[in-house]
Amino acid sequence: MLEQYRGCLLGAAIGDALGMPNETAPSRLHAPIRGFRKAFKGHPNDSLTPGHYTDDTQIMLLAGKLIADREFSGETYATALLNLYQEDKLRFPDSAVHAVCERLKDRSWKEAGVYSATAGCIPLAVPFALAYTDLIECSERLVIACSVTHIHPGALAGAVTVATLIRLTLAGDKDPLQGAAGVALREDELLGVRVREALRLADEGISIQGAVEKIGSDSSVYQTVPLAFFLSSRIKDAERLLTIASQTGGNADTIAYICGAYIGAKLGKSALPADLLVQLESRDEIEQLGVDLLRRTGCPIPGGAE
Repeated sequence: MLEQYRGCLLGAAIGDALGMPNETAPSRLHAPIRGFRKAFKGHPNDSLTPGHYTDDTQIMLLAGKLIADREFSGETYATALLNLYQEDKLRFPDSAVHAVCERLKDRSWKEAGVYSATAGCIPLAVPFALAYTDLIECSERLVIACSVTHIHPGALAGAVTVATLIRLTLAGDKDPLQGAAGVALREDELLGVRVREALRLADEGISIQGAVEKIGSDSSVYQTVPLAFFLSSRIKDAERLLTIASQTGGNADTIAYICGAYIGAKLGKSALPADLLVQLESRDEIEQLGVDLLRRTGCPIPGGAE
């Protein structure tokens, strides 16, 4: 199980770092480039070097550590997020997260959340899915956490859907993508319909470029989550999935973050490209978080992994 926990976290971070230079950019699916790259000059991420991740992985690590240490609450998360923002260390945050950080300067965390359907709270899904093995408890705790920044039902449903996908994958469910799609439909009808349509397109054999054009790749959960599900269903190889997902343009970093978390949870750390693991920022820290979150569940830790 530790192999899967580490794979999930590392896969998410690799996807995020691969997508970093392509965030907000046009799709590169016509000529995908393998490996980490630097963003073009003038891009919001142009200060980052190849292998560095965005705010998605920053939020995953921030929340994951609080959860592993049993210190997570709406208040502690909001405080840590605001500190990162005020220190000018939060990397090109989602528009809703940016707005909430500004609001947190003069109001309570309970009043800061914004009515936005962006995918900015999706990164929280990964550490919560790893820490809480019961899906109901996981979903309830995740919704409270996401509400610090997002109060739109679609955004909350998107995070629960991704957490369900990870949890079902770790549990060995025979079809976690369809299982999570069912949860999406219950949580938010529009999201559920779009996710199921994305899976139908994957089964029908539409081209990847055609699917991106039909589904969309912007920062809304109504495009980010369905496209990640389409790609995860269509592409079985970890390296190819990470490469393609990270070059969809638009919200490429989060799309690849979701795909990476899924394929890492499914196939484990050993399936991830070894050269990308070597180049990934904070790899040791991410791997240790996998140990700490698995310990949080009460599962035994293999010897030598402490």
